Amino acid sequence: MSAFGPLGGGGGGGAGASGSGITDAQRLKALEMARNEMEYRVDLFNRLAQTCFEKCTEKRYKEADLNVGETSCVDRCSSKYWQVVGMVGQMLGAAGANGNVQQ
Repeated sequence: MSAFGPLGGGGGGGAGASGSGITDAQRLKALEMARNEMEYRVDLFNRLAQTCFEKCTEKRYKEADLNVGETSCVDRCSSKYWQVVGMVGQMLGAAGANGNVQQ
């Protein structure tokens, strides 16, 4: 679990707070946040794939592979989808930062 930085390493089993400066409650909260983030990312990808597939592919399959038009459409659709996700993320981040300042 070294991908989580200081959360993952730790040593043996013990209280967890000795040495790392992170309590077990903080570690569990961080892991729960990481799990929620991963679920969000998977859901986001699945919605992107479903939306772009429905929008860009013909309902009757003539070939095993996507044709040039379908491939181009999926590329544009996914690009726009990620742009919107990025903009929403920035707006939510700004709203969160403003909310933290007001507290």
